[in-house]
Amino acid sequence: MRYLPLTEADRRAMLAAIGVPSVDSLFRDVPEAAWLKKPIEGLPNHMGELEVDRALSAMAAKSVTAGSVPFFVGGGAYKHHVPSSVDHLIQRGEFMTSYTPYQPEITQGTLQYLFEFQTQVALITGMDVANASMYDGSTAAAEAVVMANRVTRRNKAVLSGNLHPMYRAVIETHAKLLDFEAVTGQIDPKGADDLIGKIDEATSCVVVQNPDFFGNLTDFTKLAEACQAKGALLIVAVTEIVSLGAVKSPGEMGADIVVAEGQSIGNALNFGGPYVGLFATKEKYVRQMPGRLAGQTVDATGRRGWVLTLSTREQHIRREKATSNICTNSGLCALAFTIHMSLLGEAGFTRLAELNHAAAVTLAGKQAGVKGVEVLTDSFFNEFTVRLSKPAAQVVEALAAKHILAGIPVSRLIPGHDDLLVIAATEVNTQADMDALAKGLSEVLS
Repeated sequence: MRYLPLTEADRRAMLAAIGVPSVDSLFRDVPEAAWLKKPIEGLPNHMGELEVDRALSAMAAKSVTAGSVPFFVGGGAYKHHVPSSVDHLIQRGEFMTSYTPYQPEITQGTLQYLFEFQTQVALITGMDVANASMYDGSTAAAEAVVMANRVTRRNKAVLSGNLHPMYRAVIETHAKLLDFEAVTGQIDPKGADDLIGKIDEATSCVVVQNPDFFGNLTDFTKLAEACQAKGALLIVAVTEIVSLGAVKSPGEMGADIVVAEGQSIGNALNFGGPYVGLFATKEKYVRQMPGRLAGQTVDATGRRGWVLTLSTREQHIRREKATSNICTNSGLCALAFTIHMSLLGEAGFTRLAELNHAAAVTLAGKQAGVKGVEVLTDSFFNEFTVRLSKPAAQVVEALAAKHILAGIPVSRLIPGHDDLLVIAATEVNTQADMDALAKGLSEVLS
């Protein structure tokens, strides 16, 4: 589909101005073997706006949307209720263009809500300082490892086997390109992994997740002490930020860096993004923290104001020597997070967490009564793992045909665990949804 407004005469004039004979000349660095010899089969030619709308609507109609059926999929992206006031406010004209401020002190409103966002993130994670957001949870985790390498001047990261596979993959990609070692522990659906035994004098950090990929809740206080004794940092990743309304915060456990995915607050599933990464740390590491930091100050007349306190970007004068390669912050998603969190307040955030946990406990109880289903996770927040008597991927497909989205087959992300299914429940799941899942599993597994 082409939307180029130029005439052929316009194109010839532009090519002449830059001194090339044809558009193809602009792609001379692309090997000829990579050129397409004919149009891509099945890709339609240009269409009018009405035809495009019809074609895309037909494609969208083939999908089953999360809000239209019983939905129990989690694994790092969760379906929560987002108050309509959040979307209404972020769509105001002054917010819709919300982005990283390049002349920061002029954009006082942006700096103020970033300051509020940082305050909220620091409070719920139990850390001293937080930045103005990252791209998402996985890239925040990779940035945390790079930061730990820098702080400790070591180059080996120990990753929990129960860290989300996608988070682990992003860290391993960074390891390959930035020349540090990433060692992965044992994958255990029940959460047992001796990470303390893997810490040595070369370890820069240990990366864990709470709740982990399988839903297990763990107190990492002893691991934090072991890391401190060896001069390593403890990095705690949180994929379900609502859990911090109910469980012990990573800061209370002794974490040095906390990274998280903030999607659950203020941001809908939205086909996988964009989302908002959270990053918090101890005050003594603030100058090694990636991203940007908005601070509070007073102006010449004593009025309260905000400034960009720290900005460690590669586009600025440090370039390749910069603390981080992150280019921006997730401004609008961070704003949605801040508005939703402000609407909840401390008591509301705690109540939301309680509702999530209660829903998961109820759902786990219903599944435990189904023949062919074994609940493996003993201690969980709103997500847990079950073992099925049939391959989980087949079961999920069969339930999808019944208009029930049952969860994530572990084999989709971790080969070799064909009988495991990760199920999530949030405040949006009704008793009827849970009964439908239990009934569907009973029928498919019988």
